[in-house]
Amino acid sequence: MGGIVIKQGDITGEDVDVIVNAANTGLRGGGGVDGAIHRAAGPSVMDECRKIGGCKTGSAVVTNAGSLKADRIIHTPGPVWRGGNAGEAELLRDCYKNSFSLAVENGLRTIAFPSISTGIYGYPVEKAARIALEEGIKRIDDFEEIRYICFSPADYRIYRHTHEELTKTR
Repeated sequence: MGGIVIKQGDITGEDVDVIVNAANTGLRGGGGVDGAIHRAAGPSVMDECRKIGGCKTGSAVVTNAGSLKADRIIHTPGPVWRGGNAGEAELLRDCYKNSFSLAVENGLRTIAFPSISTGIYGYPVEKAARIALEEGIKRIDDFEEIRYICFSPADYRIYRHTHEELTKTR
């Protein structure tokens, strides 16, 4: 049985089997966590992403991890927040479900997630944290460890509070 860990920090330094990247649909790198992961991983990851070509919102693909400590990167494009009535919650939930499934298929037992879609894509952190943690709790037995790496202190506090809420009734 695994555990859930919530940390504040830089996901590019995590020593896990797989890091999840909050990618764009073109897998072209970009700003935020996506750009940070690509910069830290080096050009081999972008080369592999170019060969893959793209990925639909909510889907996931796996590549090498280049210079990172992790063995692999799962790239999953999250939804842009459009007010909550455009299927955003289902698409974000799919990001986590598909990333977990791809990790299991590839024998990856430790996984680290950023807060998908909460940066430039504008997804409210409180809502995103609930989805992320609900999906992690469902899949905990499939992993040695599931990490949620929050870049900001505010996001970290929200993830910790949401995790406490979700697990106090269990």
